Amino acid sequence: MPIEILMPALSPTMTEGNLSQWLVKEGDKIASGDVIAEIETDKATMEVEAADEGTLGKILVSAGTEGVAVNAPIALLLEEGEDKSALDGYTPSAAPTAAPSAAPAAAPAPAPSVASAPAATSGARIFVSPLAKRIASERGVNLATVQGSGPHGRIVKRDVEGAPAGGAVISGVPAVQAAPGAAFVDIPNSTMRKVIATRLVEAKQSIPHFYLTVDCDIANLMDMRKRLNEAATDGEYKISVNDIIIKASALALKRVPAANASWMGDFIRQYQTVDISVAVATPGGLITPVVRGADLKGIAEVSNEVKELAARAREGKLMPEEYTGGGFTISNLGMFGIREFSAIINPPQSCILAVGAGEQRAVVRNGALAIANVMTCTLSVDHRAVDGALGAEFIAEFKKIIEEPMTLML
Repeated sequence: MPIEILMPALSPTMTEGNLSQWLVKEGDKIASGDVIAEIETDKATMEVEAADEGTLGKILVSAGTEGVAVNAPIALLLEEGEDKSALDGYTPSAAPTAAPSAAPAAAPAPAPSVASAPAATSGARIFVSPLAKRIASERGVNLATVQGSGPHGRIVKRDVEGAPAGGAVISGVPAVQAAPGAAFVDIPNSTMRKVIATRLVEAKQSIPHFYLTVDCDIANLMDMRKRLNEAATDGEYKISVNDIIIKASALALKRVPAANASWMGDFIRQYQTVDISVAVATPGGLITPVVRGADLKGIAEVSNEVKELAARAREGKLMPEEYTGGGFTISNLGMFGIREFSAIINPPQSCILAVGAGEQRAVVRNGALAIANVMTCTLSVDHRAVDGALGAEFIAEFKKIIEEPMTLML
């Protein structure tokens, strides 16, 4: 009897996903652990590995199908000794509930005028990884002119990054005139982008935000960072200001545990571990990998972990357990020169810390003007779970740690 390959649950909250692409075809031999497909969830595009070995007998859900329910059969695998006759009369235990994202057109659209260049195509289809497709959309690269260097001519990230921007064409779709003398392109939203939009609207509309802003003198922090990096040998670590902010936030939550909480309707859930989510911008949208037990880790360990998580987040290679959960989020735009901003809470969390750039400012000390290196931080707070006094207690503790960072070593 054929083995059903089911739509996997790639995160605890996933109920359905989009089957972006099959990386194997019917008749291919498959070993346990082989990557067979790419699934797009609300968070990222993930590779799916085969759990069993055999021959791919039949694909039940075609590439490009959206809204495939978790645990719905997507393909049938023939075991050793079975042939296609084993599929005769076979009925899957559950039928996929989704339909393809778009109905087939009655006639092919006229092809745009593009440069004559080899393309990774099979007929009218362009074989491209989801990440490469997103990058192409953002940069205006015409995929029809890109030569794929991946398996079977598939277009991958490096191909798109090295291709010139086309501007007028994205994924083979010509630009549409918005008005005389103006043109635009419509970039389809990924599942991840749609979910981010929905959750941010819900967060802003349903969570009673209030904001607490402090200016932190970071002279001692910058001095400690310099000395720690000078002490590093063989490139074992390179600590950033953000790494110290993560550690300081974790320690402040340890000292003010009531702020490490979520509003759950009938109760407030107070977390017993300090897990810090760190906002990372990716081609597909914002994702928040989690540094778990951040209060128990040294700054160098936090630094190396964040760099590794951020790199894999941008490549779309995070596992679900690496970006789900977390009780507190940090969003740092200081590297872009942003002086200060207010971030939207990442539900079900109750707090998010928005970090601005450190810069020299005039301050008053002992009745006289002085120059200080100052960083502005704004805490967005869910008033249902963390009231004003509690939020102020946390941000004051955070400021104290930032301004006296040697306490992080205790």
